[in-house]
Amino acid sequence: MGARKRISAEKRKEAQKTMYFATLQNVPTSPRKMRLVVDMIRGMEVSRALGVLKFSNKEAAARVEKLLRSAVANWEQKNERKADSGELFITSVSVDSATMLKRMRPAPQGRGYRIRKRSNHVSLFVDTRNNESQN
Repeated sequence: MGARKRISAEKRKEAQKTMYFATLQNVPTSPRKMRLVVDMIRGMEVSRALGVLKFSNKEAAARVEKLLRSAVANWEQKNERKADSGELFITSVSVDSATMLKRMRPAPQGRGYRIRKRSNHVSLFVDTRNNESQN
């Protein structure tokens, strides 16, 4: 690894130490369905977002709820204390498309229709409100 690349990698690692996040990889639902759930909680306070996700009818809500609990646990571990209610907020959430399984469905007259089974990656960042205003 070159010196310039190593320096930028070290800067990135230092920045990661002050960020509190959790990622979810290769979720077998389409990114469009996951974004519907993520848009409901973007920018919310954590305890309120957990309530919204708990009572949502969407299948993806259970996965995002577990991811949010993981991000809060990561924050608690890095800060070595429990999070108070109303202290943590969701700073950013992103849903990106992942690999796609491509299948063929038989169609009339010897043709085949393509089926795309989509999956996604979710990244969720949490932080306190005062830290967000400093950056």
